[in-house]
Amino acid sequence: MATANAAASLDSVSVSADEMTVKAVHKRYEGLVTVRTKAIKGKGAWYWAHLEPILVRNNDTGMAKAVKLRCTLCDAVFSASNPSRTASEHLKRGTCPNFTSTPKPISSISPPPSSISPSPPPPSSRKRNASAATAVAVAASSSSYQIPPLAVVDPSRFCAEIVYSSAAAAAAALPLPPQQHHQQQHLMLSGGKEDLGALAMLEDSVKKLKSPKASPGPALSKTQIDSAVGLLADWLYESCGAASFSCIEHPKFKAFLQQVGLPPMSRRELAGPRLDARFEEARAESEAKIRDALFFQIASDGWKARDGGGAAGENLVNLIVNLPNGTSVYRKAVFPAGCVPSKYAEEILWETITDICGGSVRRCAGIVADRFKAKALRNLENQNHWMVNLSCQLQGFSSLIKDFSKELQLFKTVTEKCTKLANFFNKKSQVRNIFLRYQLQESHEHAGLLRAPPELGRGETVNSSLVYAMLEDILNSSRLLHVVVIDESYKTLCVEDPVALEVAEMIRDVGFWTELEAVHSLMKLVRTMAQEMELERPLIGQCLPLWDDLRAKVREWCAKYNVADGPVERVIERRFKKNYHPAWSAAFILDPLYLMKDNSGKYLPPFKRLKPEQEKDVDKLITRLVSREEAHIALMELMKWRSEGLDPLYAQAVQVKQPDPMTGKMKVANPQSSRLVWETCLSEFKSLGKVAARLIFLHATSCGFKCNWSFLRWVGAHGHSRAGMERAQKMVFIAAHAKLERRDFSNEEEKDAELFANEY
Repeated sequence: MATANAAASLDSVSVSADEMTVKAVHKRYEGLVTVRTKAIKGKGAWYWAHLEPILVRNNDTGMAKAVKLRCTLCDAVFSASNPSRTASEHLKRGTCPNFTSTPKPISSISPPPSSISPSPPPPSSRKRNASAATAVAVAASSSSYQIPPLAVVDPSRFCAEIVYSSAAAAAAALPLPPQQHHQQQHLMLSGGKEDLGALAMLEDSVKKLKSPKASPGPALSKTQIDSAVGLLADWLYESCGAASFSCIEHPKFKAFLQQVGLPPMSRRELAGPRLDARFEEARAESEAKIRDALFFQIASDGWKARDGGGAAGENLVNLIVNLPNGTSVYRKAVFPAGCVPSKYAEEILWETITDICGGSVRRCAGIVADRFKAKALRNLENQNHWMVNLSCQLQGFSSLIKDFSKELQLFKTVTEKCTKLANFFNKKSQVRNIFLRYQLQESHEHAGLLRAPPELGRGETVNSSLVYAMLEDILNSSRLLHVVVIDESYKTLCVEDPVALEVAEMIRDVGFWTELEAVHSLMKLVRTMAQEMELERPLIGQCLPLWDDLRAKVREWCAKYNVADGPVERVIERRFKKNYHPAWSAAFILDPLYLMKDNSGKYLPPFKRLKPEQEKDVDKLITRLVSREEAHIALMELMKWRSEGLDPLYAQAVQVKQPDPMTGKMKVANPQSSRLVWETCLSEFKSLGKVAARLIFLHATSCGFKCNWSFLRWVGAHGHSRAGMERAQKMVFIAAHAKLERRDFSNEEEKDAELFANEY
């Protein structure tokens, strides 16, 4: 009995151990099946598309004894202990004869051989497979062998990018007829390979119906959504027409919003309540800054009509308020059409001042405007003795190039010769073809005509920018032009065409190239100074040094190119007198930035650098800016300032310079020091100090905010209605307010042009 009991006990232990082994094998198998199912749906390793877990059974008992991995491409069987290593050794290293970089559709996978029978899936798996099979093969019955055989097609008909979609995975779940067990086949769909996307969408719909509570991921909170929509709306407003409101209804933009979890946006809301609210917010910020300042300057830019400013000749006049602390805030935009009379400009400027100041118009220290009608500025200054109204120096320098073109014979000669050369090369087809051929040979990718200004009628003036572009093109093409005129085809043309011979002689003439280089160099000198002025926005105290710097550079230019300096200097002096204002001299004298150290160690105002008439201008301006009762006091304080100057320590502190991080040039470390010195440590100068504080902060240029051409075109097309003009005003205000806060005076379209001009 004891022996029998012991044997029974051993048998029960053995059975229990076998059951545990079978359970462990089944658990391992189900785990691998789960991993493979997720991988097929795109949530796992790539190799599961080619490796299938199978159960190996004991031939005597029929119980599962191990889990193996079968390669669906070649039917090879491997251990399931390390699927990743199996994939690397069998698939990636080329051991599998049927593996390629483009996987085959799962529908082509053959079932496992009969010798190794897979374990039947659990009931839940059978239910899922039946559902997928029903969705993909609607006409199929419950018996998988009643599905009609799938037609064999050329695999190249399918896109290489379409791999193991969820629809293909569903098709793989369908058992294939016995005669297809050892054939690799592909689906033939009636709509061609475009049907594969539709089939995948069908399977996605089945998945959503089966799992309706699947979480799409963490949703954005209401605060995050409101913040994101607000930032997006601000970007649209600040682009000022570069991005239209209609772009938010583009299908792909809508899809983008949906992808990032944002709700769709409405054009009407953007152009209505949201625009109004953002405008009111920006206007409140601007008005608060203006109220805090004791005085200000109006900068008016845009009176000079731009070429192509809108379909109806619309233009944009910006009215900006410059504050003593160096900041600028936007006030409003004016959209005049065509030529604007001087009186109209005067009324707009005065209306802006009274709108800001109310009854205390003395807060306005002055106006700076681009080259419009100087009469408007003079009238306002004469009517209000405390104001200093200036013409924009940027326009003055730009006009200087036009003066050179009109009054210097060298400019006229070079312009005429270059225009003749450019037009001949552009219009004469035989010469043009030769030139373009040599261009392609040199650059291998680019060939184009020489830029030339259009033919003008009597009394019309040539655009200086177009002339400069033409000179630059001819200079850059110097070598090619010399090659063209020695070409045999061109020599033959010279026999028949006297203009060809004349142009050839011009190109061979060394003097022509010397004169061309001289004119181009002088234009580039003035244009470079104007560009720096636009970038740095100098104050009026810097005007005299700027013109002195120009004179010095022009003298060097005359010496380099052996040009008589008399006619050139006369042109410069004539333009200087047109732009000169007595405030230039007064600000230069009163700004501690320009104090000079004398032999005694004192820092004194630079009266020695003024001409006698400019010294008189300083006295006249100061007495005009103060009341009659204070005039003699202000002049006495000026004499004291002239003899004593400023404490050396404060003078040196004001003049401290540091390299600009953007350009590397040395710049004043704290530009506000000049004004703050007068308001603090020079408080004994009661009358003169008030004049100095109001003078030395004034800007010499009117440039501030640049609007996009696309917006100007929009105004020309839609700005004739009251509602359209109101929206335009608000959009410009929001965009300008944001740019001035960032101290960004650039133009997006100019940035894009620079970007696309760069070579990579």
